[in-house]
Amino acid sequence: MLGAVLFTWLAYSIYTQLLHRPNLKASLWQMLNTLETRGGVALLVVVAGMFLNWGLEARKWQLLVKPLQHISFPRAFSAVLSGVSFSINTPNRIGEYGGRVLYLRNNRSKLKAIAATMVGSFSQLIVTIIFGLTGLCYYINKFPLVKGNGYFAPHFWEKILLGLLIVICALVILLYFRLQIILAIFEKIPLLRKARVFVQIIVRYSAGDLEHLLLLSAIRYIVFSAQYLILLDTLGVEMIWWQGFLMNAVVYLVMALVPTIAIAELGLRGKVSLYFMGLLSANGPGIIAATVCIWFINLVLPAILGSVLLLGIKIFKEK
Repeated sequence: MLGAVLFTWLAYSIYTQLLHRPNLKASLWQMLNTLETRGGVALLVVVAGMFLNWGLEARKWQLLVKPLQHISFPRAFSAVLSGVSFSINTPNRIGEYGGRVLYLRNNRSKLKAIAATMVGSFSQLIVTIIFGLTGLCYYINKFPLVKGNGYFAPHFWEKILLGLLIVICALVILLYFRLQIILAIFEKIPLLRKARVFVQIIVRYSAGDLEHLLLLSAIRYIVFSAQYLILLDTLGVEMIWWQGFLMNAVVYLVMALVPTIAIAELGLRGKVSLYFMGLLSANGPGIIAATVCIWFINLVLPAILGSVLLLGIKIFKEK
């Protein structure tokens, strides 16, 4: 209910913001013209990117659960899509873990797989923060948030924010390569001690394994960033690609730090994208259209496919 209310409020805010743009009609005509000329090919490329995007995530999950159970890549891919269908209505998509573990045989392994899956999410978060900090550096130097006054120099608050995020990033990376710290916390806190057997898997990954996960996460990040940039170009949003990549990295950083659910995420993502990407292009309708399209292709479409696959799992178990 709260998610629906938040989405409605954000959608109305975006609508009023677009309505008062002076170049609204020109932007709409530009969007329609570019769609007619290269829309079909771009759509195929973006949909293919969706399969590559979730295929990389499936490969990550296949490697993560290998100490528990050997599963084929098609089964890992099905598990990932099913996880997306579970996550669509949960805060920050935490339901994704429950959807994936249905594809494991042993109930004890399912609980351990949740901890393993969190390691994969951890690696993706690190990549998001690193690229996001790079984009934030560009944003601060190019578009100052506040001007100087009698007390603070220009960029003061921006530098404070950047420094804080750099410290957080360093701590997250340190924790990622020292996962035994998490296990030690479980062993020292009485309430968590009984659950430590389910998180022991996180210390079984070598430094090479963790680096491999980071590489896959970085490639995946580049894939879904490229999908969005292709859609922006197809919808007539003109900008230099590397600037678009950096500003989009700030959007992803904000979305990673703000807790939300999928339906509200669309409105929030649209609002954030319109602000940051709007600094590079006046084509607001194109930015919103690309945001909606990428949300549908990368989240809703996989969720639909995952729901169909979950029906197959249920039928198989009944038999």
